[in-house]
Amino acid sequence: MAWIRAGDTDVHVVEAGAGPPLLFLHGFGSCAEAWHRQLAAFSSRCRVIAYDSVNHGHSSPSPEGRPEPDRADELEAVLDALGIDRPIVAGNSMGALTTLRWATRHPDRARGLIPSGMGVAPPGTGGSEAETARRARMFAPIDEATLFIPAEGGFTREFPTTHPDEYQRYIRLRSTATRIEASRHPRRPTMADPGRDELGERVAKISSPMQVIVGEKDWLRDRARYLHELVPASRFAEIPGAPHNVYYETADAYNAVVSEFLDLLGV
Repeated sequence: MAWIRAGDTDVHVVEAGAGPPLLFLHGFGSCAEAWHRQLAAFSSRCRVIAYDSVNHGHSSPSPEGRPEPDRADELEAVLDALGIDRPIVAGNSMGALTTLRWATRHPDRARGLIPSGMGVAPPGTGGSEAETARRARMFAPIDEATLFIPAEGGFTREFPTTHPDEYQRYIRLRSTATRIEASRHPRRPTMADPGRDELGERVAKISSPMQVIVGEKDWLRDRARYLHELVPASRFAEIPGAPHNVYYETADAYNAVVSEFLDLLGV
C-alpha cells in the first residue's frame, strides 16, 4: 500500500508482484481494493497495480463545488509517477471509459487494453430514458445518516442474497470516508476530451491489442459489442450470467479471459 501524487490528488495505490505492469481501474463508486482477486490471480506473472481515483477509496477528494479532475489526465499522471511506459490497462465501467479515452490519446502506447462493463453507443441509441434514470440514481446525493453505500445495481439481483459475504465486503471496501463525502456532495463531471459523444469517432484509431469483456446481464452489453466492431485489433468475450461488475461477481470467468489475453500478449 502506498500513495503517489497525480496532479492535485494524493492517490492511494495497491500493488503486488513483479513483471510487465498490469493496471486495474475501478468503476464509479468502487475502489482499488475491489480488485483483490485480480491482484491475487496475476501477481505471479505481472506487476499488478490498482489505484483509487480521485473522490474514491483512500485517495484525496477534489474541492467541493468545482469540476472533478479529468480521469484520463489522472491515469497519465499515475503512469508517470510509477515510471510505466508500456502498460496493460484493464478498467471496469468508469475505469473502462478512462482506459478508452486515454487510449485514443495514445493509440499504440499500451501493450494491451482490457475494457469491461463499457463500450460505445451505436448511432441513434444514446440517451434513453432508462439510461438517464439509471445515471440519476447513481449520482443522487446520499443522506447524512448513510455510512455504507449500497451497490445492488452493479450485480445480479440474486448476488446480495446468494453471496452475502462477498457483497458486504464490496460495500465495506468502497464505503470509505472519501467516497462517503463525495457521495454526499457530488462533484460536477469535468468537460472531458474526448467526451462520450466523440469517443465512437476515435476508438477505431486504437491499434493496441484490446480484449473487450462484458457480462451477459450488463445493460451496456450492446455498447461493448459495438466497441469490438469499431476496433480492428480487438477480441470480444461475453460472460454468461455475469452482471455489470463482471470482474467481481464472476471473478474466475473474468480472470480466465484476462489470462488467455495475457498469453496472447506473451506475458
